Amino acid sequence: MNTQEILHIALKLAGLQDTPADSGVVVAGENIRKIAFGVDIEVAELLLARELGVDAVITHHPKGGLPMVEFHNVMSNQIDRMVTAGVPINKAQKALHERMEEVSRSHHVANYDRVMSAARLMKMPFIVIHTPADILAENLVQEHLDKCLGNTGKAVVKDVVEALEQLPEYRNTLAKPIIRVGRESDYAGRVFVTMAGGTSGGANVIRAYFEAGVGTLVVMHMPDDAIKAVKEQNIGNVVVAGHMASDSVGINQLICELKKKGLQVLRMSGVIEP
Repeated sequence: MNTQEILHIALKLAGLQDTPADSGVVVAGENIRKIAFGVDIEVAELLLARELGVDAVITHHPKGGLPMVEFHNVMSNQIDRMVTAGVPINKAQKALHERMEEVSRSHHVANYDRVMSAARLMKMPFIVIHTPADILAENLVQEHLDKCLGNTGKAVVKDVVEALEQLPEYRNTLAKPIIRVGRESDYAGRVFVTMAGGTSGGANVIRAYFEAGVGTLVVMHMPDDAIKAVKEQNIGNVVVAGHMASDSVGINQLICELKKKGLQVLRMSGVIEP
């Protein structure tokens, strides 16, 4: 199997026709049988992977080239998710705009060639698979919570956390799901999962969700300034499911598919065993 075929498997599994800006083949390779897959791959992980005799390395978070430089453009995908939640499309776009510019500025000054050049010099096939895995995680977690919580309208935020911990990645992680805004006994209301779209949309995006009728937002992670702002808004609840665990929910679905194709996959650098 080659690197492009592996990427295609991820796209197909996530229901994507085109390769998102934050994903792609960084260093192409052929005859791949053994893969190392990590949430974050730096030069040290590439060296370790070579010592372990792998034929290719997959990183979840973009670590080089266009997937890193164009990362902010993927955030526009959050608009579709916000619209699904009931946010008017024009409001969704405006709520996201400032945060997209902030992420763009941050990545514009980053060393986008550091890991990529190391992989290239090592002749190590290197793939970035970010948005496809996040979509898989978002879909699975939403379906699971819908099934567990039902439509009684009486679920509280503690029920959301307990339902998350039924999934193996959240059960096995050291960083358990946690309530960042709200209390265990607060009514959850409509529970909505947002995990794809690059990174956190920030306080304005979260407010837009709440104003559209979402009662509890389930996210991978949230920066402190956004948590502070959302607490001040005093509209809804936020459950931070956990970064490594949530990433692993999507990654493990892809790993399962790659194994079905006969590939050996080593989990490393943050990927939690299911």
